Amino acid sequence: MTRALIIVDVQNDFCEGGSLAVRGGAEVAQALSDYLDAQGDHYDYVVATQDWHIDPGSHFSDNPDFVDSWPVHCVADRPGAQFHPNLDTEGLDAVFRKGQYEAAYSGFEGVLAPEDLVPTGEQKLAAAVPVTADDAVSLDDWLRDHEVDEVAIAGLAADYCVRATALDAVGAGYTTRLLVDYTRPVHPDRLSEVLAELEDAGVDLVG
Repeated sequence: MTRALIIVDVQNDFCEGGSLAVRGGAEVAQALSDYLDAQGDHYDYVVATQDWHIDPGSHFSDNPDFVDSWPVHCVADRPGAQFHPNLDTEGLDAVFRKGQYEAAYSGFEGVLAPEDLVPTGEQKLAAAVPVTADDAVSLDDWLRDHEVDEVAIAGLAADYCVRATALDAVGAGYTTRLLVDYTRPVHPDRLSEVLAELEDAGVDLVG
């Protein structure tokens, strides 16, 4: 069994002080760093996703409904798109960026960032470089190339990008676990409903 941990969108704009902050986001970033210190050896690979918007159309709105439209966030070459400093990125094996020109919630919609732009260790701002379809390596491509068959998912936010990533992982045939203690929702009142949906879909809910 080859295992990967997928850390979803633990970025500045989704943590306290960001333009689309999730309550507890910074806490999740630190908790994941501590988890990697304690249990990182349990995984063969650790990858992360980033919202990485260049021109996502109606995904951005001056009057967002916080369901299908949102305030401007995670613009590709700005600090809000960078990983939160509480998240230790040194051990990341790959980063997948999504939503350059449209809304994208699932990490499986992301494409592999160029190796020289992967923000491991001390973070630097990276240019907003589009990835063409001919060059794109999807998260699913990468996991299959590395013979991964089991994934654990954590990060932000539980009721949107984490949810979508977990559902797509199950749909793609991966044994899928959600690390419930290492995620937070945009809408806390919906969390139990989302967790029930994921469990019904075949996601194993663990602490």
